Amino acid sequence: MTDREQLHRQGYVMLRQAIPAEWLGGLRATFDAGVMPSSQWPVPRGMDWRHSLLDADSTVQAVCRLPQVLAAVGELIGERFFLSQVEGREPLAGGGHQQLHRDLSAQRPGDIANALAFFDDYGPENGATRIVPGSHRPRPGEPPLDFTDESRSVQLSGSAGDILVFDVDLVHAGSLNPSGARRRSLLISYFSECLYVSHLETLGLRNIRMDTTERFDPADFAFDRV
Repeated sequence: MTDREQLHRQGYVMLRQAIPAEWLGGLRATFDAGVMPSSQWPVPRGMDWRHSLLDADSTVQAVCRLPQVLAAVGELIGERFFLSQVEGREPLAGGGHQQLHRDLSAQRPGDIANALAFFDDYGPENGATRIVPGSHRPRPGEPPLDFTDESRSVQLSGSAGDILVFDVDLVHAGSLNPSGARRRSLLISYFSECLYVSHLETLGLRNIRMDTTERFDPADFAFDRV
């Protein structure tokens, strides 16, 4: 199976050490400086998470544009796309648990891809993300997935600098942070170009300050995996 076939079959790729190590200290400081309480966001956020407003930071924007990230996103979306949103998220001690869910594509399967860029080492002890590989495209006749059934879920683990890129329909969830150890990350969303009008309609609700007019063409990036 080729890397491309595996990406489409599994619905995700983990890019190990994709963020240059020398960027991480500054990114962590930017995250901490941008943390705002739930009440200060246009739409209230989960109380058991830290949320950071940092989309205008140049290094954050550079992370969103790393060539290997754009290559994986382009392979998943399959047509011209744009960077729609980026924000910082971190589960608090004793918080962060989510039920398995899909974020859902908009107009066709695969028109949105997400990425999680990790600023700290992550694993079961600090609430690392759970995923269900291959769950983004159910087979014909397959019964609906029971989101309370964790038997197929896999909890990720890895190091600061890793980036998970995944199809928005991949079943996933945040996990309980039992230790309270830091687990800062970026949640990044990329949309197919055809979703730009609807994206503009919700800029204020999502507190997006960055320029979203740049377009990326999958043909400009070669997906050769990690």
